[in-house]
Amino acid sequence: MAGITREEVAHLARLSRLELQAEELDHFAEQLDVIIGAVARVSEVAGQDVPPTSHPLPLTNVMRADEVRPSLTPEQALSGAPASEDQRFRVPQILGED
Repeated sequence: MAGITREEVAHLARLSRLELQAEELDHFAEQLDVIIGAVARVSEVAGQDVPPTSHPLPLTNVMRADEVRPSLTPEQALSGAPASEDQRFRVPQILGED
């Protein structure tokens, strides 16, 4: 497989709206060539009998089912708050917005 060329890196940079210097084009061409080579090696290892996966072990949902349980009322939850407003915690304004 032919490596990525300096011109291809320049084309990708233009598409990405990146301004690269000449030495950066050479440097990135070498780096991208190594990355493409690594991906190619992984592709060689994966056979037809190996399905694509995102995790080596199967994942299962371990969340419990939602059920209504007794909890604090808004008044109880806000009872220890230094300030509250409309059944919510009132906090200092930080963004300067209303």
